[in-house]
Amino acid sequence: MALPAFAARALGPPPLQPEQGAPARTTCPRRHSRVEAELAASRPGSVAASVRASPPRGVSLGFNSPPLQDKPPKAFSSLAGALRAPLFALLPRGRRRRMHDLRRRWDLGSLCRALLTRGLAAVGHSLKHVLSAIFSKIFGPLASVGNMDEKSNKLLLALVMLFLFAVIVLQYVCPGTECQLLRLQAFSSPVPDPYRSEDESSARFVPRYNFSRSDLLRKVDFDIKGDDLIVFLHIQKTGGTTFGRHLVRNIQLEQPCECRVGQKKCTCHRPGKRETWLFSRFSTGWSCGLHADWTELTSCVPAVVDGKRDARLRPSRNFHYITILRDPVSRYLSEWRHVQRGATWKASLHVCDGRPPTSEELPSCYTGDDWSGCPLKEFMDCPYNLANNRQVRMLSDLTLVGCYNLSVMPEKQRNKVLLESAKSNLKHMAFFGLTEFQRKTQYLFEKTFNMNFISPFTQYNTTRASSVEINEEIQKRIEGLNFLDMELYSYAKDLFLQRYQFMRQKEHQDARRKRQEQRKFLKGRFLQTHFQSQSPSQGQNQSPGQNLSQNPNPNPNQNLTQNLSQNLTQSSNPNLVQKENRGGQKQGSGQEQSDGSTSNGTNDYIGSVETWR
Repeated sequence: MALPAFAARALGPPPLQPEQGAPARTTCPRRHSRVEAELAASRPGSVAASVRASPPRGVSLGFNSPPLQDKPPKAFSSLAGALRAPLFALLPRGRRRRMHDLRRRWDLGSLCRALLTRGLAAVGHSLKHVLSAIFSKIFGPLASVGNMDEKSNKLLLALVMLFLFAVIVLQYVCPGTECQLLRLQAFSSPVPDPYRSEDESSARFVPRYNFSRSDLLRKVDFDIKGDDLIVFLHIQKTGGTTFGRHLVRNIQLEQPCECRVGQKKCTCHRPGKRETWLFSRFSTGWSCGLHADWTELTSCVPAVVDGKRDARLRPSRNFHYITILRDPVSRYLSEWRHVQRGATWKASLHVCDGRPPTSEELPSCYTGDDWSGCPLKEFMDCPYNLANNRQVRMLSDLTLVGCYNLSVMPEKQRNKVLLESAKSNLKHMAFFGLTEFQRKTQYLFEKTFNMNFISPFTQYNTTRASSVEINEEIQKRIEGLNFLDMELYSYAKDLFLQRYQFMRQKEHQDARRKRQEQRKFLKGRFLQTHFQSQSPSQGQNQSPGQNLSQNPNPNPNQNLTQNLSQNLTQSSNPNLVQKENRGGQKQGSGQEQSDGSTSNGTNDYIGSVETWR
């Protein structure tokens, strides 16, 4: 019975009939659709066979395959839709939508995978060609063309594995980002001088003052096991607290200082004695007063150290004074900030000539307990402020100007005497350092006292004084208030840098001299070994009587010297010996003179070698 036309259009095209010999149709729709698809694909020239034979959209058959033939996308989509229409008609609407989305995603993913595969293959081929070219240039006669690809693959794999191994080791050894190995400056720039000027200026400078060798060579024979004593003169706001901690915590000693937690003072005893070798804030405290100056320390320290002993039983000690200086403007601003926070230093004694100053000789700049919150202008306006020229006052001998009595001599003469006294005391001190040159300060202290620090000093460029912003007018006024300190600091800086350069040059000369002596010693050992190897053969050829007749001098040292000179001459220039033998008696006198000079020079050389040994 034939169906109407509208029903046939609704049901769709009739199903494909199986050929003869094909399996019969089953009742399962999924199996039936699969069988129909297989039958359609097996027929030559069918649309399903062409669709199945072609690769999915976005996937190529290979790099060497011919390009795909372009087909009309509309016809292709219509035919494929015609084939899939009966299958999709049997599914629900939601499932059809999900399958449609899945097909779109699969097409996009396959396209991305195809592009990635094509790109990686192109990179691999290019690397193979590059490595093959390199191998052919380097190992052309040794390697064959057939196995070049295999070698390039192995080399590429080895390089990748080596890189991964290096990354793993680097992360294990140096996990931080601030590792020294990761800094390119270590590879691009040479190793900097550890004693280069901390302000990044040139290490060499033009000296302004002429100092003698004794002024520049500061080497103290400090005996820590004996009775010598180091006295630290601590000037306010010069970095003396940091340096004082280095003295008690950072020096390599046979018996280090004992510093307990929670206590400012440390016990610094001599090896095997219960006696201190350091007189400072962190070892003995403020035994002579808070921030005692030169005048107080020179009269107080001997009495404090040997006060309990009889004058006849006191040992003859050597007091080695040391101190630290700082740029006057920076030091002045730092002291102002310290006073602004409430510091007064009221405990300072200011003892001079056996008595402290009176209130008329040294008036106070403020009324009350402290001067906290003081502005800079008020701090500079006080004429009795001890911050003015503090470094000159604390390093000079105040007894030369009548202590704090300003009526003893005119102000101009007083300033001149104080400045000259401070310069003289500073020059004859065992050691002084500068806050702006921490590494050089460490170096000079180690060379002066033959004592080494454990860890290097650190240069702090950011301080409280550096945070204060002042204009040029205020800076000039501070320099005017501290004109004596400015002159003293210029003198001290020149002397300090000249001492540093002198000690460095002396160190290099000593190292060069030591190398020369070592070379001379090794050369002498070689000559002695060479002579000892030749002396038995000469003794067998010559009898003792012949030796005595040829050399009437019975001194064996002279014979040794002459034999060494002859061996040295023969080994250094054998052609010259042959010419002298051919010359005969014409060159006899000249040869005797040359032999005499050679023997004398060799004798002096052997004597120097024996002295060095």
